[in-house]
Amino acid sequence: MRFTKTVKMMAASCLVVAGMAGSAIAAEVDSIHFLIPGGAGGGWDGTARGTGEALTKSKLVGRASYENMSGGGGGKAIGYLIENAKSNEDTLMVNSTPIIIRSLVGRFPYNFRDLTMISGTIGDYAAFVVSKNSPIKSFKDFVAAFKKNPRKMAIGGGSVPGGMDHLVAAMAMEAAGEDPTKVKYIPYDAGGKAMASLLSGEIQLLSTGFSEAVGLAKAGEVRVIAMTGAKRNDALKDAPTLIEQGVNAEFVNWRGFFGAPGLPAEKADAYRKVIEKMYDTPEWEVVRKRNGWVNIHNSGKDFEAFLTKQETKIKSMMKKLGFL
Repeated sequence: MRFTKTVKMMAASCLVVAGMAGSAIAAEVDSIHFLIPGGAGGGWDGTARGTGEALTKSKLVGRASYENMSGGGGGKAIGYLIENAKSNEDTLMVNSTPIIIRSLVGRFPYNFRDLTMISGTIGDYAAFVVSKNSPIKSFKDFVAAFKKNPRKMAIGGGSVPGGMDHLVAAMAMEAAGEDPTKVKYIPYDAGGKAMASLLSGEIQLLSTGFSEAVGLAKAGEVRVIAMTGAKRNDALKDAPTLIEQGVNAEFVNWRGFFGAPGLPAEKADAYRKVIEKMYDTPEWEVVRKRNGWVNIHNSGKDFEAFLTKQETKIKSMMKKLGFL
């Protein structure tokens, strides 16, 4: 009898301990539905699914679901979230720098202020790339050649005129003391086509994302002569910044998350807290390294201030280039 009683007491203790352990790892947010304004396989899609993976595997969030809603350059998803705010309080929409550009040019009638700003999470700096056999060894070399003959020094990118690759190149040239309106920009509908044009000599410089440039450089086809971070990045330590070459310009294509307008403060804060905690988890580091992302965390009011500052820069440059 005494033995049986002891076994029962031990079993009860184990159940209490197990219950305590279970409560200790209970998810802080039950579920998040990620709204993705583009198709599968793009940058927004990868950011949402990678974030959801890290949040659920680290037990910060119980479950994650995903919905791709393409259309209007992201405008369809933004409009849907605004028009159905009450029924989407469990939804976070991913977005990035184009929400600023497309709002400025009137592509859709909303901007980031119409949403609840949750957190900026990652960033991809821009980079300037030349072919491996190019005589241009630095961004200063490119500027010097541009001074001699601006029309001969074409810059290519994977976005339309007035798009991100164009604006970043124009900003860098202006910071170098040149007239950004004289930049000869050639758009391509995909990064692969722009890369082919660089290797064929149709363009002399490629404006692209840093993470994409890292892959190209490691393949041995190109050299990165400048990147737009404040300091060099460990992913490609040989890539110098614009700043260290005397060009005072920085730029980052952020990606982050927004809630519906009027989202209750306690829900918005809960989302911000789990995203902040995510950065310290090994699950996030696996996702981040796999995608070559840079951690750039801005939460709530800091996120709004960051976007407002970037909007001012982009608006100024778009006016100079005649797109506004």
